[in-house]
Amino acid sequence: MRVRWYGHACFRLEGGGVSIVTDPYTPELAGLAPVTEPADIVLMSSALDEAHGNGAMITGSPRVLNALEAVVHPIEVAPGIVVEAVAAMEGVDRPDDPKANALYRFELDGIAVCHMGDVGRRLEEAQLAPLRGRVDVLFALAGGGLTIDLDDLDDAIDAIEPRIVIPMHYRTPSLRYAVGPVEDFLAHRAGDHVVLAGNAVEIDARALPDELTVQVLRPSHDPLLAP
Repeated sequence: MRVRWYGHACFRLEGGGVSIVTDPYTPELAGLAPVTEPADIVLMSSALDEAHGNGAMITGSPRVLNALEAVVHPIEVAPGIVVEAVAAMEGVDRPDDPKANALYRFELDGIAVCHMGDVGRRLEEAQLAPLRGRVDVLFALAGGGLTIDLDDLDDAIDAIEPRIVIPMHYRTPSLRYAVGPVEDFLAHRAGDHVVLAGNAVEIDARALPDELTVQVLRPSHDPLLAP
């Protein structure tokens, strides 16, 4: 499976002849370049959050799914690719916010992936239970701010026990959202093996690391960062 980070919470995953884009941003609001590559599937943690739900940006007539639709019953978005979701919210002060969102899990190329969406509060046991021991790669909200506190994120990672954590949703040069730097997250994970890479990484289900590894990517669509 190949994972490329466009920026913010938007990734491109390719495997088994299928391409998936997660949580597409709105370029003019995010400060990031538009995504022009077509995809087969678009997964969004919320259809009403312009920072995570701009499915219209992705070309190629993809199947677009708001993960909230998969909270009660998993949804098969392509043969063998089933999306499960866990309801969440951005903040405790807005329990009825229409930007309520979901974490979502799916498998591609034999690898279980979980995207944390836009969670803004500590995850409860009922939210963690469907993910415990069932995630190989976790796209983790590493910027603090309006999203999950880094102490609470540590607890979530420890509970979920992924093999690889890929930070997202943190400050990059062009990003216009109020999020913190990845260095704050890395300070919390000082005991983990950290790998700094380019904007993409290849992950093999047969060669997942024995110890938790933090894989830090560079956003390919931040205009102020060289390719």
